Amino acid sequence: MRVATWNVNSIRARVDRVVDWLKREDVDVLAMQEVKCRADQFPVMAFTEAGYDVETNGTSQWNGVGFASRLPMEEVTNGFPSMPGFGAAGEDGVLAAEARAMGITVEGIRLWSLYVPNGREVGHAHYDYKLDWLAKLRSDTERWLAENPDQPLALMGDWNIAPLDTDVWNIHVFDGSTHVSPPERAAFAEFQRIGMTDVVRDLVPEGFTYWDYKQLRFPRNEGMRIDFILGSPAFAELVQGAAIHRNERKGTAPSDHVPVVVDIALPEELDADRPMIF
Repeated sequence: MRVATWNVNSIRARVDRVVDWLKREDVDVLAMQEVKCRADQFPVMAFTEAGYDVETNGTSQWNGVGFASRLPMEEVTNGFPSMPGFGAAGEDGVLAAEARAMGITVEGIRLWSLYVPNGREVGHAHYDYKLDWLAKLRSDTERWLAENPDQPLALMGDWNIAPLDTDVWNIHVFDGSTHVSPPERAAFAEFQRIGMTDVVRDLVPEGFTYWDYKQLRFPRNEGMRIDFILGSPAFAELVQGAAIHRNERKGTAPSDHVPVVVDIALPEELDADRPMIF
């Protein structure tokens, strides 16, 4: 099964590119971020004609996540249980939850499409929200791992964190900025501490996943590696290959992010390859 994540940066602006890529690369399941539309605005027909069903969680022109899959999607969930909100509180005093997380189960594998808050700048209220959002996600993930350790689980998406200095083109340019601050990197490391693994890094040690549109960042390869697939031990065991599709940053009207892809063996396929023991 081929699974991918891609911050598409407005699906309505890039639907033809995304669907063409899905078919060309034989992708089974795509986690999307920044779809930037409501469910009723999503260009479903183009996906349907290509053989994909769509589940989406979006509000107007901001944020938004979703999945396109040619395999049945079950247990569709908008938001994780303890996900914090942001902005003005409602009449009940509760902050509204943004459209930043969606979970599905495909062939027994639990997949999450995540659009981690940007943080804006160190010390900003959105930065505090980002750290709280990550802490709550880590807490829920730790519980999922404890409750169902044998179910393959993957957290996929735009993490808005560059965990290593080599994940940005020049670490000195980012001095004092978000994405590389010690608290953000510590928050990312917490997922690894509880057993989640960057399943792409060992197979693709180098390569960026994002280049700003401004200042010729892409031609100069002044990018960042901020899109990741973190897998549980049960998921990591299934991974057979990985790739960062850099060429999708080229051409007409590209997203500023590119797809990150993993090939996995379905659990029953893995079992079939193992020798029988009598």
